[in-house]
Amino acid sequence: MRRQLSAIMFTDLAGYTAMMQEDEFNAKGIRDLHRQILESEIKNHDGEILQYYGDGALSIFNSTISAANSALSIQRSSIQNKIPLRVGIHTGDVVVEKEGVYGDGVNIASRIESFSVPGSVMISDKVFDDIKNHQTFQPVLMGEFELKNVKKPVEVYALTNEGLVVPQRTDLKGKVKERIKSIAVLPFVNRSSDPENEYFSDGISEEIITALAKVEGLRVISRTSSFSFKGKNVDARTIGKQLEVQSILDGSVRKSGNKVRIVAQLSSTFDGYQLWTETYDRTLEDIFEVQDEISLKIAQQLKERLSKKGLEDHDKTKAINIEAYNAYLQGLFFYNKWTPANAEKAVDSFKKAIELEPTYAQAYAGLALAYSLMSFTGFIDPPTGYQLTEEAARKTISLDPDIENGYIALGFVEFFNNWDFEKGRECLEKALEINPKSPEANQAKSFYYLITSDLDKSLEAIQKAREVDPLSLLTNRTLADVYYLRGDYKMAIEVYDWLLEQDPEFKSALDFKAWAYLMDGQFDVAIEIFESFLDGEIAHSMKPFVQLGYAHALRGEKEIAESYLQQLMEDAKEQPGEVNDLNFATLYTGLGDHEKALDYLEKVVDQRIGAVLLIHISPIWKPLREKERFSLLLDKIGLHKNYFNL
Repeated sequence: MRRQLSAIMFTDLAGYTAMMQEDEFNAKGIRDLHRQILESEIKNHDGEILQYYGDGALSIFNSTISAANSALSIQRSSIQNKIPLRVGIHTGDVVVEKEGVYGDGVNIASRIESFSVPGSVMISDKVFDDIKNHQTFQPVLMGEFELKNVKKPVEVYALTNEGLVVPQRTDLKGKVKERIKSIAVLPFVNRSSDPENEYFSDGISEEIITALAKVEGLRVISRTSSFSFKGKNVDARTIGKQLEVQSILDGSVRKSGNKVRIVAQLSSTFDGYQLWTETYDRTLEDIFEVQDEISLKIAQQLKERLSKKGLEDHDKTKAINIEAYNAYLQGLFFYNKWTPANAEKAVDSFKKAIELEPTYAQAYAGLALAYSLMSFTGFIDPPTGYQLTEEAARKTISLDPDIENGYIALGFVEFFNNWDFEKGRECLEKALEINPKSPEANQAKSFYYLITSDLDKSLEAIQKAREVDPLSLLTNRTLADVYYLRGDYKMAIEVYDWLLEQDPEFKSALDFKAWAYLMDGQFDVAIEIFESFLDGEIAHSMKPFVQLGYAHALRGEKEIAESYLQQLMEDAKEQPGEVNDLNFATLYTGLGDHEKALDYLEKVVDQRIGAVLLIHISPIWKPLREKERFSLLLDKIGLHKNYFNL
């Protein structure tokens, strides 16, 4: 007897009994071909067939990814050969004995398979958790089911990869419990005559997201991912698949003078059915009450058992001056564009809100984050910028200690300006106590774990951020960077490719995709990408000469690399201030001139350029790690030896 944790796959032929009655010879031929496909594909994916059950089979795999890939291959071959196959996968404990295979995992996998239809691959929520961050698979939630002899309801998903059959919810057998536990709030459409009122309609959506995020038991998609559908006519079911949610809220806002009309509607993403709709005609002074009312009604519609805790205590903005609120929404509108120039506009709007309402805590929180963005990008002098960030963040906390963004902004100050990583972590822990689902706090926590070389926890943290912000370019860029820094270059490239599909102009994703190819030994591919930067817009402050020089040096072409060094020097003379010391430190590292590289790297550390916080794990600096001067630099930054796990 052996007990093990396995991915368990059940397959069977739909309608096999009827086939046998109609044409026994043909039915046996289909069964034999089915077994040939199973034996070939399961072996190719390191699986093991444990038992045949007439027209079905039970197989196990050590890896969930292998099981899912095997299921895709098996089902596609079956469809091609017109074999009506059903597939179900679950992950759990199994007990393997001579007499057979036992365990709850086996029972659940069998029940999952029973919900399948010919041509489909159905998986449990545990399998989904294992594969959800792999771009290869495209799962969609079908619902929560009560399975026979299984104590707790199980969420069942269908893979929607090309070639597979995706069943409708009505095709599934069994008792379905309508537990809608996830929602995306789409940007409300601006129906006002003035297009500049768009900030107001966006703000209404964002305020509802903030309120719903406090509902216990409800997963609310973050603004960034929800707003990726802005201006697009996309079916509710498609949005449900992409965001992995069971419901969406959308609507419109018409603002005219002091009057506002808000139309809100809630729809199921299973079938697009409209669950609820309401129209609100109010004055602007009542806007806060309307937001709370909408949020409460949504919670009631989604699930009676959902806790109203958080909503009942929702701060109705303490009768804030409506003009201050307008200015605050304008600040959010600009800040969410995520560029330094727009962050500067956001600062002006937040300041205006504070002038009108001096105790407006949310406006101070926005001000802190805007200053932080401008400081990190070097748009303003970092020491000055981070001082302004800290002042605004501390004011936020003094006015309202339950706003997580104040602590997040303080964490950034501790990381990038003070190099006090433990204090920064404490700030993020406070933010996560307030809002454990905050994608910004989890993303910042992922960065903290990179600083402290705990790459596994860094990956876990960014995956938590993706649970509520799956389509965010920034969140997925961080995920790709974590894979890159872990040395998992193939996974990094896969995510960078996804980012470039979403935004072909995402230059920094293309840049780091090239670095991933380079570190994976694919020099020609990397050099071709780096060369594309020579005549175009560069991804960041790193000059293309640096990237190309490093790549050619790694390929052993030192003369070519040195020619790029000469071009970099000429650029530095012609454009003083445009070539920072990080460029020279990087290129000299590639050329193997470690002492000169360290000369420049010491300057970079003195300038507190943000990239220095990752020099201990970035593969670019690997040639310097054994040097005593490099070790002294790490000590100076605070990246102590006990942080290393390389």
